[in-house]
Amino acid sequence: MSNPPPFSRVAIIGSGLIGASFGLALKSAYPNVSIVVFDRPEILQRIKEGGFGWNVAKDVAAAVRDAQLIYLALPIGAAMEVLPVIAGACDAEALVTDTGSTKAAICRVAEGEFRGGARFLGGHPIAGKENSGMGNADGALFRGTRYVVIGNERESDERVLRFIELVRAIGAEPVWSDADTHDWAIAIVSQMPQLMAVALARVIADETDETGLPVSLAGRGLRDLLRIAGSPYHVWRDICLTNADNIGRSLDRAAQAIDFLRTHLTSRELEEEFRAANELYKSLHNNRPDLQ
Repeated sequence: MSNPPPFSRVAIIGSGLIGASFGLALKSAYPNVSIVVFDRPEILQRIKEGGFGWNVAKDVAAAVRDAQLIYLALPIGAAMEVLPVIAGACDAEALVTDTGSTKAAICRVAEGEFRGGARFLGGHPIAGKENSGMGNADGALFRGTRYVVIGNERESDERVLRFIELVRAIGAEPVWSDADTHDWAIAIVSQMPQLMAVALARVIADETDETGLPVSLAGRGLRDLLRIAGSPYHVWRDICLTNADNIGRSLDRAAQAIDFLRTHLTSRELEEEFRAANELYKSLHNNRPDLQ
């Protein structure tokens, strides 16, 4: 007999890669959970025909009504726009959480909408693929990953504690943070590397001539470096808009590091830069099994 779900009825708003993967993971961990999804009509039709075992709703208000957990898996701008609708329609005992890659902006909006009753909990699953969309959903996407929860680990709200239980049940490890610290950190380890990959791809594309050089000489190293460059702009637009200051500072640091390398191409100081890079790589390889 399976364990009872921490939330008996869950509304998922947005069934792209993260939302659909969450739904699959949730059903796998708790087969008896009731899931209702809202998305565009053509996506809802695919859900109806796909045998997911999810219900569908005609609009956001209908989806969140009577839901104990509302999982908001939309781009950040769209998520912020729909928060007033959710706040006005959801049950007073509901927990509302999002999945956006930046947290300060949406948490500020949520503070103005959720002043009592329903609780908003910022979240960010550190999981994904370079290819988005429901067609790439995977119920194992969260296994072995970290899941940022905005708040304090001494949290006493039962709804939040049940969500932490759920996060662990789908295979992720909760990590507590405040919104500003999260946005600074994620700019350095995720958003700056993404834009560096885009810049690298632009340089190589611009340098490639009609014979196919230099791309025709590329090996696996370049492919690995450019893997995240396959991520589409629409996924990143709102991330850049809502975390521009932190991303800008991280790109400034990257530019300084590149200038240093250029200045020291023929000096022994370059060896120290390689040593530091090697140590970071080894640390990630040896101490972060979720990145293997």
